[in-house]
Amino acid sequence: MTSAPLRKDAARNWERIVATARTLVDQGTPLQLNDVAHRAGVGVATVYRHFPTPEALLETVAAPCLEDLADHGRQALADTDPWRALEGFLSRVLEAQLTEAALPPVASAAVDALPRTTELKASLATAGTELLGRAHAAGAVRPDLADRDLVPLMCGIAHAVAVHGGTPADKIATGHRYLATLLEGVRPAPSTA
Repeated sequence: MTSAPLRKDAARNWERIVATARTLVDQGTPLQLNDVAHRAGVGVATVYRHFPTPEALLETVAAPCLEDLADHGRQALADTDPWRALEGFLSRVLEAQLTEAALPPVASAAVDALPRTTELKASLATAGTELLGRAHAAGAVRPDLADRDLVPLMCGIAHAVAVHGGTPADKIATGHRYLATLLEGVRPAPSTA
């Protein structure tokens, strides 16, 4: 969260805190700053100095994933094939939902602790809206599919995969199968003329 360059010892502490939080998030353990401090071997005040709330720490853990998705969104917008661009973007978002434990709670939070999180989430929303708009303009998707439908549909797939269970590789394969089924359903109906 700190924007000024950190002293070497402060940078090491920041990295230890974030690494500890990463481990806890991956284990499904809720972040409690006192617990993170104890596990990271740093003082509680050190954790609070870097991360005033558990949400700020969680958003920091999720930031690399959000940055990767935002980069992918920009790359998808450069693709000249609107369907391929939308499909590739949604596939990448789904994989992130299934593999990055910090992403779902950060993405679904109504309020962000860090301005950078707000910027990244806005970038993702803009990319999704623009990609769907391009697909609409090309006639590649049903005209009644709205941009506000994308998030609930993607969350629905992620939830269905979680219910299905399996190994991480099984979850990715199941997610791609469910996404392919969804994408087939959003294609326009063939003309019967």
